[in-house]
Amino acid sequence: MLISILSMEILDTIIQLSKVDDLMKEEAVNLNETSEKKNLADKCAKQTGEIKSLKTLIEKMEKEKLELQILLDMLGQQIYDNRDALELKESLKIKEGESEAYISEIETIGQAYEDMQTQNQHLLQQVTERDDYNIKLVSESVKTKQAQSFLLSEKQALANQLQQVNSTLESLKLRIADSEEQMKVCIAEALKSMHEDRHLAVNLETVKWELADAEKELKWLKSAASSSEKESEQIQRKIDEIQMKLDSERNERKKLDDGLMELNRKIPELSSESGEAAIQRLQDEIKDCKAVLKCSVCFDRPKEVVIVKCFHLFCNPCIQRNLEIRHRKCPGCGTAFGQRDVRFVKI
Repeated sequence: MLISILSMEILDTIIQLSKVDDLMKEEAVNLNETSEKKNLADKCAKQTGEIKSLKTLIEKMEKEKLELQILLDMLGQQIYDNRDALELKESLKIKEGESEAYISEIETIGQAYEDMQTQNQHLLQQVTERDDYNIKLVSESVKTKQAQSFLLSEKQALANQLQQVNSTLESLKLRIADSEEQMKVCIAEALKSMHEDRHLAVNLETVKWELADAEKELKWLKSAASSSEKESEQIQRKIDEIQMKLDSERNERKKLDDGLMELNRKIPELSSESGEAAIQRLQDEIKDCKAVLKCSVCFDRPKEVVIVKCFHLFCNPCIQRNLEIRHRKCPGCGTAFGQRDVRFVKI
């Protein structure tokens, strides 16, 4: 009875191990789902605990089997002759074979379980790697979303800039069209100005020839003008001399007119007087006139030269003496004079 109970327990453990194996396979298949990762880890922990408990049960069963074997040996010695003992031995041998088979199956299942456990560890490692990869993917997706939003904003800004550029381009096209029209007008004006410049160039050449002729005439006129200036200076000098002579003659004529008027006044007086008194008076007047005609410096020589600046008359030796001693002032009024201011006068 004990052996049957042990065999039944061993079968239950084998069934439980097969169930665990199936569960491990299902869990290995379902490891791709990220939502069941924590449950898988918990189940794996529970299964490892159950396997350990099963191993302890197998060890206990082996110990009980040894104890039963000892008891059977003891019973076999006591009831060696009994047929039940023989049947028990045969059944015990059968049960031992079955238990050995169960034990071998349990060992194979334990080995398979260890292999599954290693596979589970590999799968857990892969899951963690996938988690890390998923985290990286999430972070990269966040970065890509941020970059996408940034690129969209840049795209919007570039679109706005493109609109502005298009508007400026349209305005520039209008300006270019206006400038082209202005250029056409300027080209037409330039062609007109070129024709005018050609005419002006021709006119300029003629003007240059005329200018050269005019320069030649101007040089001739300048030479003629210089010669005429010299002649005019000479004429002016002659005119000045003539004017001086005319002035001196006018002064003398005025004096003579004054003397003639006095003589005309004296004629009736003389006619009333006697001949000797009239002669005497005439002689006195003649002396006075001679005194007027003589130099007022030396009272000896007649007046020969005139000082142009003050029109005072003196004899030439007195004036030359003043020029030689550098006392160049008029003896009558003190006006300064030079050699050019002294002119000869005929009285």
